[in-house]
Amino acid sequence: MEPGPFASVLISNRDWMLPAGLLVLVLGVLASGSYWRAPAAGRQRALGLGLRLLGILALILCLLEPVWVGERAKRGANYFAVLVDNSRGLQLKDPGATESRGAELHELLGAGAGSWLGALEDGFQLRRYYFDSRLQATRDFAELDYEGSASALGAALSGIRERFSGQPLAGVLLFSDGNATDVVEGEGAATGLPPVYPVLIGAEAAMRDVGVRSVSVSQTAFEDAPVTVSVRVGVTGYAGRRVTVELRAPEGHLVQEQTFRVPSGEESLTCRFQVRPEQSGILLYQARAMAEESRLTSEADSPEATLANNQRWVVVDRTGGPYRVLYVAGRPNWEFKYLNRGLADDEQVEVVGLIRVARREPRFEFRGREGESSNPLFRGFDRTSEETERYDQPVLVRFNPRDPAELAGGFPKDAGSLFEYDGIVLDDLEAGFFTHDQLNLIQRFVSERGGGLFLLGGTESFREGGYERTPVGSMLPIYLDHEPVPSGVGEFRLELTREGALEPWLRLRSSEAGEQARYEELVPVRVLNRARDLKPGASLLAVVKDAQGEVYPALAAQRFGWGRVAVLLAGDVWRVGLRSEATQADLQKGWRQWLRWLVADVPGRVALQPSQGPDESGAIRLQTRVRDAEYRPLEDATVTLTVRHMTNAPSTTLAGNAIESAPVVLRLTAEPSGGEAGLYETTFAPRADGAYVAQATVVDAEGVTVGSAEAGWTSDFSADEFKSLTPDRALMTRLAQATGGRVLRPEDLDAFVRDIPRRSAPITETVSEPIWHRPAVFLFALGCFILEWGLRRRKGLA
Repeated sequence: MEPGPFASVLISNRDWMLPAGLLVLVLGVLASGSYWRAPAAGRQRALGLGLRLLGILALILCLLEPVWVGERAKRGANYFAVLVDNSRGLQLKDPGATESRGAELHELLGAGAGSWLGALEDGFQLRRYYFDSRLQATRDFAELDYEGSASALGAALSGIRERFSGQPLAGVLLFSDGNATDVVEGEGAATGLPPVYPVLIGAEAAMRDVGVRSVSVSQTAFEDAPVTVSVRVGVTGYAGRRVTVELRAPEGHLVQEQTFRVPSGEESLTCRFQVRPEQSGILLYQARAMAEESRLTSEADSPEATLANNQRWVVVDRTGGPYRVLYVAGRPNWEFKYLNRGLADDEQVEVVGLIRVARREPRFEFRGREGESSNPLFRGFDRTSEETERYDQPVLVRFNPRDPAELAGGFPKDAGSLFEYDGIVLDDLEAGFFTHDQLNLIQRFVSERGGGLFLLGGTESFREGGYERTPVGSMLPIYLDHEPVPSGVGEFRLELTREGALEPWLRLRSSEAGEQARYEELVPVRVLNRARDLKPGASLLAVVKDAQGEVYPALAAQRFGWGRVAVLLAGDVWRVGLRSEATQADLQKGWRQWLRWLVADVPGRVALQPSQGPDESGAIRLQTRVRDAEYRPLEDATVTLTVRHMTNAPSTTLAGNAIESAPVVLRLTAEPSGGEAGLYETTFAPRADGAYVAQATVVDAEGVTVGSAEAGWTSDFSADEFKSLTPDRALMTRLAQATGGRVLRPEDLDAFVRDIPRRSAPITETVSEPIWHRPAVFLFALGCFILEWGLRRRKGLA
C-alpha cells in the first residue's frame, strides 16, 4: 500500500552523495561539449541537452537509494462507518428510471458492493448503520425496507458522534438523497465528526409534484374570521394547469376550497382560509392539495411522483376560556350597557360587574339623623341587606356574580381573589377608590399573573382621577404628567392609525375601505382625557381629531411584565352606537373583540406547551408550567400527561367525549426543569402521522388537584419526508466541506476505497518504499534518452 499524501523523501546511501555529484558534473560537462559543437539552433541544443541531463540525473539518483517515507491508516486499527438512509423518500423513481432509488441503493450495497465494501473492510473495522427516524446498527443491510417515516440525518450523525466518542473513527460513508427532515447544519453541528463522504442517491432532474409544504394557524379576536389557516403549496411540472387546495374536516366534510392556475413550471403559492368554528376546544382539520389530473385518476395512475405529500393535518387550539373579566365603574353609565349586551351570549368571555352607585361620605362629615349608620342613599328604606353599606362606605352593585360571596366585600383585597379573573376594566374611576395595597395588587395582576388591564376615559380617570405616580399609572402606555391643555368637552372624531388598522381586533369590516367608511359615519365623542405623549414601546392604535384638526391619542396599548395594558382616552364611546341599530350592533361587536384581545393570551394556573424537540427529529417536547393561587411558580408538584392519537376522532371537536374515546398512546410523568422554577418537562416521540392531544393533570405536594390543561399538535412525517423530491446536493456538499470530506458518485466508490487509507486517520503507521525500486524511475530515464535520440536524428545533431 502506498504512503499517504504527507510523505517525504530520505536519502539512504549518503556515502555516495559526493561521488554522485562529481559524476553528474563530469557527465554534464561532456554532454554540454558535444552539443556545443553541434550545428543546430540554440533552442534545439538546449532541449536535447536538457533531456540527456534529466536521464543521467535520474539514473545517478538511484545510486543514493532515495526512500519515499509517509504515513497511512494503520490496517485494522481505525473504525469506518457506513450510514444508509432507510426513509420512504428512497421509494421514488427518477424520471426515465425503471427502478426506485431504493432498488438502486440496494444493488449498490449488495451485489455491487463486493469490491469496494470488501476492500474497505480489509483496511478498517467496518460498522454498518441505517437511519430513518432513529439510528440503528445492522450486520449486512438486510433490514432495509425504505419504509422509514423520517430522514433524521442530523440525529443520526449526532448518534454516530456519541457512539464513537473517544474512538478512532476515520470517516463516515453516507448514502442518502440529502433530504433531511431535521436540522443537519448549525452551530457546532460538525464539531466532533470525522470526515463525512456523502454518496448522493437519485437524479437531480425535477419531478412532477404537488405538495403541501407547510401549514400555519393564526387566531385573532376578529369575530368574522377568528381563525386563519395558511397553506403553502409547492408545485413542479404543472405550468398552466389547475390545482385545488381544500380544507376538510376529519370525516371528509369539505369546509372550504380554492382553485388556481399555476403560472410557471415551479411555484410556491400560499392559500389562506378564514373560518369561524362554532365549537370550542381542540379542532382538527386536514389541508389537501391536488392537481386536476390527479383528482380524475386513481392513486396508482396519478402522474405525480408521489401523493404522500399532498396533505397535512391542522390542529386549532381553542381550549382557552371561559375567561372572566372584572368591570369596575365609578358610576352607572351607558358603556356597561353595550359592553354587557355584547358579551351576554359569548361563551368564552364572562363579565362580572362592580358598579358604584353612591360614594362614601367623607370622614367627620355630618351624618344626617341621630343613630343613622347607613349611607344616605338608603334614607327612607326600611330594609337591611348587603346593599345598605355604612355611611363611610361606597354603595356598590354587583352584576353577574357566580355566587353570593363573590365581590361581597367590594374590590378584591388579596391576590387569590383578584387573580381568579383574567382581565380588569376600570371605567371612570378615581385612584382614591382603591387602597394603596389594592393598587399594588392590580400591578401584580398584570406583571405577574399576566392579566389584561383596560382603563377607560372619563371625568375621574387618568390624570383627573389621580393615577399619576401610582402603581397603576406606572403601567399605562401614556404619560400622565404635564398635560398640554386641560381635558374638556368638545366634538372629537375617531380614526384608526395605520398600526391600528392592521390589528384584526379593531376591525369590523373585511376591507380597509369599508372600515374607513364606517369610522367616517361614527357619531363624534365629546369627552376626552388628553395625554402628553406615549411611552417608548407603546402602540398608538387610534386617534381623535377636534374641529380645528388637532390630533390627540385615543387608544394605546403596551406589554407590561407578563400581561398587557390598554387605555381608551375617550370617555363616552357609547355615543358611536347612537345613530342606528346597525351602529349599536357594531359597538357591541367591538366590545366583544376588544375584551377577547385583552384576555386572549392570559395564562391559567396550568399551561401545557408542545414544541419540536431541539434536534427536530420528530420528538415533541411537552412543557407544563404550574403556578399556585397567587401565580408564583409551584414546585414539588406531580405532573402526569396522557397522550392520545386523535386522527380517527369522530368530529372536528376533540374535546370532551371525543378525547376520552380516543386511544391512549402513552402515559408520561413530567420531571422538574433545572433551569426554570415551576416548569415540568418530558418528551414524546410519535410514530405515526396524524393529530395528537396531550392532557396534563397537576397535583400539589399535599395531594390537592391544582388543575389540568390540554394541547394538540400534528405529526406529518410523510409530508415532511417528501417536502423535496430532488436530492439536496447543496446540503451534502456543505456537510462534506464542514467535516473535511467530499461528495462521491456511486461509480467513484472503488477509487475512493483505494485512496482512503492514504488519507488522514486517527491511528496511522509509518511506511517507506525505495524510489529506485519503482519501474517508473527507469522508464522516465529511458524516455528522456529516447526523446533526446529522436531529436538528434531529426535535426541532424552530431
